[in-house]
Amino acid sequence: MTKRALIAATCLIAFLPLRLFGEPQAGSYLAARQAAIASDYTAGAAYFSQALIADPTRPFLLESAMIAQVGLGDFEAALPIARTIVELGLQSQLAHLVLSVAAANAEDWDAVIADLDNGREIGPLVDGLTRAWAYVGKGQMSAAIDSFDTLIEGAGLSAYGLYNKALALASVGDFEGADAIFSGAPENGMRYNRRSAIAHAQILSQLGRNDDAIAMIQGVFGPQSDPTLADLRSRLQAGDMVTFDYVDTAKNGMSELYLMVAQALIGDTPDDYTLRYARAAALLDPANSDAILLSADLLENMGQYDLASATYSTVLRDDPAFQSAELGRAETLRKAGKTEAAIEVLEALVRSTPNAPRVLASAGDTYREAGDLAKAKIAYTQALDLYDDADPLKWFIYYMRGITNHTLDAWPEAEADFRAALALRPDQPQVLNYLGYSMVERGINLDEALVMIETAVAAEPQNGAIVDSLGWVLFQRGDYAAAVGHLEDAASLIPVDPIINDHLGDAYWAVGRFIEAQFQWNRALSFDPTEEDAAKIRRKLEIGLDAVRAEDGEPPLAQVK
Repeated sequence: MTKRALIAATCLIAFLPLRLFGEPQAGSYLAARQAAIASDYTAGAAYFSQALIADPTRPFLLESAMIAQVGLGDFEAALPIARTIVELGLQSQLAHLVLSVAAANAEDWDAVIADLDNGREIGPLVDGLTRAWAYVGKGQMSAAIDSFDTLIEGAGLSAYGLYNKALALASVGDFEGADAIFSGAPENGMRYNRRSAIAHAQILSQLGRNDDAIAMIQGVFGPQSDPTLADLRSRLQAGDMVTFDYVDTAKNGMSELYLMVAQALIGDTPDDYTLRYARAAALLDPANSDAILLSADLLENMGQYDLASATYSTVLRDDPAFQSAELGRAETLRKAGKTEAAIEVLEALVRSTPNAPRVLASAGDTYREAGDLAKAKIAYTQALDLYDDADPLKWFIYYMRGITNHTLDAWPEAEADFRAALALRPDQPQVLNYLGYSMVERGINLDEALVMIETAVAAEPQNGAIVDSLGWVLFQRGDYAAAVGHLEDAASLIPVDPIINDHLGDAYWAVGRFIEAQFQWNRALSFDPTEEDAAKIRRKLEIGLDAVRAEDGEPPLAQVK
């Protein structure tokens, strides 16, 4: 079953023709439309509310205002709009969701079931699991199990039903029953993801089976570890009985349901659609940090940086996910152009968690972007001292420190970093290309550089920058005819790159295609090269490549090997 099929399509209310408002109302409407297009929920909520004053029953305005309020995570403000939509007899999946979430949040399980009985449906998966969790909330476990089993027996939904049934059993203390489901064969529908594995580890710990929990976590996650996993591992290894707190109430079960749906929809539906489920999950369980992080990440993807930053900030300091939230907040601030604020967040995080390599690596990235290469180098070095060689991210930190050293004109250190990265990831195309091209630019190790770049091109044949590197190493080796072909390919892949066009101009000149060379150099100038590069290109246009090479003390083209 595809992700998209998990939930019925949203019942979008048709756009109606714009009524002839008075000037202030028309202005609010148009501003609201623009905010909706930009997914600006803060502005949208304000403007749609203003527009509704003039036209309180217009379907499009009602639906749009509700979307904005849910995007803000304000289900309380969305609730009266949802009620109005239902009272008007309009069909809206989102309105049904808002009503269901409100009833679950109030733990009014009779209302949850009544809404379903009255046809206020969302989709087969959500409706089936909502009914089951409502029975759990009412203390009617037999009815709940029947509802879970009905879904499990349905086509394509068994894995989701099994997962929620296991959590429901665990929530009432039936850890043996929950373990039996989690331990079932994958072909029966149960498969691990991050949250299900952590939930099962907690269940195993409740059964006094910490060693089994540790082995299972190792099998699922290997050496990778985030703060939440690290905290869980340390407690299990210490012999502590880990509390089962993933889902300890029906309300939290509903939160897990909505998060599960949101995670399943990632990449298969628009972010604003996925967001409504993530927001619902976070409302029902404010301690569900994964729901908060997902909400913030979706907002960040939509360019709503201020709202994303505010959402990241809701993760509590004592939550193991606090570090991830602060890293996300720093990244959001950086994307918003607030680099100094991002640095402040990261420096505070470094002070509170000085032995966290991810934090130091992120600080290095932000310092480098801000142009503080000395601090970037220090942060990367501290991160590398903490990363284990088995960590899948360590090669990347070597790579980033290598780039930093290269920018600092510390070539021996840069080369050592690139080679250290390749020792961990021998065929990594970005590292191969960067090191190979750097050696070409220095006129050293051209044979080795050619092998590196050819390997990189084989891995990423549509990467124009890497294809350019191949053409350029061939040019530097004196194989001008072969260089032309690869540089033409690179220019077709990235037509507006000044360096690639400059390289192609040099290659054309070397094979006697002088008019085409001048054309490419002029193209290169039109794509905003650095002033140093621009000056050299203009000089080539004035006197030709051979004369420029002579001025620079380089050998004639025919003698280049």
